[in-house]
Amino acid sequence: MESFSELGAILLMQGFNGLSVFSVLLLMALGLAIIFGQMGVINMAHGEFLAIGAYTTYVFSSATQAWLPQAMPYYYLVSMLAAFGVTFALGWLVEWAMVRHLYRRPLDTLLATWGLSLILQQALRSIFGPREVSPVLPDWLMGSYQPLPFVDIPINGLFVMVVTLLLTAGVMLALFRSGWGLRVRATVQNRAMSGAVGIDTRRVDRTTFALGCGIAGIAGAAFTTISATGPTSGSLYIVDTFLTVVFGGAASLFGTIASAFVIAQTQSVSEFFMTGSMAKVLTLSTVVLILMLRPQGLFSLKLRK
Repeated sequence: MESFSELGAILLMQGFNGLSVFSVLLLMALGLAIIFGQMGVINMAHGEFLAIGAYTTYVFSSATQAWLPQAMPYYYLVSMLAAFGVTFALGWLVEWAMVRHLYRRPLDTLLATWGLSLILQQALRSIFGPREVSPVLPDWLMGSYQPLPFVDIPINGLFVMVVTLLLTAGVMLALFRSGWGLRVRATVQNRAMSGAVGIDTRRVDRTTFALGCGIAGIAGAAFTTISATGPTSGSLYIVDTFLTVVFGGAASLFGTIASAFVIAQTQSVSEFFMTGSMAKVLTLSTVVLILMLRPQGLFSLKLRK
């Protein structure tokens, strides 16, 4: 009987680990869903914005520890805002300098942003070195919560989940309950008509791209609570992130949330029964099979003809 309770506890913890992966994956996919789903831009450098957000948190941790140690309990929340600001500003610059010249040229956009990802990786490697780094987390993010015997839930995982829920709710409200969201949705459905009625579609594009990059920066700050950060950390998530967006439906935020949950939970639970590589193969095979049956993804955007 005790072995069954231990097995249940292990499966429960694996499920929670899946929720932690789901949180980071959803934060990454939210930004990409805005950029790829709403704008049609294939941003292969999206993972590097996660890495920049993570390194921003590391810089804040090191600076606070060296110059203002009494502020260590509070620096992390400030660093998340800074991660968003840095990646938002960089995304704004990238859209203005490069992406705006490549709209409606998906292959050129893919190649250009892939080149940008290599440049950013090398820049991070030159500035911070090739080794992985980790910020010093505040005490309130350490430890675990034990709701049941044999079940330990890390507090940092709970924190990441709360941040994900709040940010997801904020993005949904911004897209469906604000003037900016109305302009974005109008531009997605009919760019020419939106421009004709006075919407500055170029500004909408720039703000949308920058916001997607900023959300990836917050994902990077959250990523530091569960893993170390290296120059190529972001690239490890980019395939799963694109898979999440396409599987959910390219223009559907609801689909992005559902697909992130399905992919993360499938991979986490299957890792208990098989190796990590085989769990990844199983997850990818399942998603590919579903996409063969439903190419538009779990949810699709219905456009008026």
